[in-house]
Amino acid sequence: MTTQLGIALLGAGRMAHVYGPKINAHPGLRLEVVYNHRIASAQRAVDLYGGRATEDLEDALKDPAVDAVVIATPTDTHVDYIETVARAGKPIYCEKPLDQTLDRVDRALTALEAHPVPFMLGFNRRFDPDNGALRTAVQNGDIGRLTMLMSWSREPAPPPIEYVRASGGYFVDATIHDIDLLCWIAGERPVEVHASGSCVFNPEIGAEGDFDLTMTTFRMPSGALVHINNSRACAYGFDQRLEAFGDDGMLQTINHRDDPLIRWDGRRTEAREPLKHFFLERYDQSFYNALDEFHRAIIEDRQPSATAQHGRDALAIALACQTSAKTRQFVCPDYGT
Repeated sequence: MTTQLGIALLGAGRMAHVYGPKINAHPGLRLEVVYNHRIASAQRAVDLYGGRATEDLEDALKDPAVDAVVIATPTDTHVDYIETVARAGKPIYCEKPLDQTLDRVDRALTALEAHPVPFMLGFNRRFDPDNGALRTAVQNGDIGRLTMLMSWSREPAPPPIEYVRASGGYFVDATIHDIDLLCWIAGERPVEVHASGSCVFNPEIGAEGDFDLTMTTFRMPSGALVHINNSRACAYGFDQRLEAFGDDGMLQTINHRDDPLIRWDGRRTEAREPLKHFFLERYDQSFYNALDEFHRAIIEDRQPSATAQHGRDALAIALACQTSAKTRQFVCPDYGT
């Protein structure tokens, strides 16, 4: 296989328009085909990013110019596409989560065991430079033994109610990013979780049985405690921070601003610019870095670092959080056998 890989992009929605430009920007990737069951949507993406449009998945997978596939379709289609693409023998990059239920995720794992192609799940926050630097420092022992790990993830405004209805719930839709990231940093997964949820910003979300404000704690096998603070609304922008506390010190990541300078003059003593508006802006580089990891793994003939099993673990934890918030009890995640 050459070092430049031809890509079939499945989907033409929001996330496909995230990955299209990143594929074009990467010197080792080449967009060959955009597939969507609505050919007009596929053609609109092709008009922007190149390649050719098709509404026939088999046509895309049989194209000899296609070396790998990026799945950027709605969550409830992921497992079916994973099964089909794995049977075709193509490496797969799939947007998170694998699915909203463990039974269907196990179907995907079974397909990948039967057809062991390289597979990567799009937990892009692992590939954010700030998050990666904090993990490296923790793993290197810069703060000694890790005892507490905390994240703040607050979104600018609640999503449309139609999105909430199809999301699988706040923990599965959003907290799952924090879950995967903090387990990756800590190098372990929780033995029990406790979560609390409320709905204070949009009563329509509460009417759907979901939350727009949550707090989650994990107890890790090492004894370390983890805290996740999530909000569907934040007046000052997209609030994304981490803190790692250990025997020998503390590490933090800070929010990104368009103007990173802290300004002191006769009118102000802090930066007044708003935070990066949302995940597309704040984590722009991470999507490119994630595709770079996918490319390097294929070229180096190894499995990518964010695996399907990591996706199952994160979903099991997210579902345990959901149960805990509704029952107000500690819950042990179902990690399977």
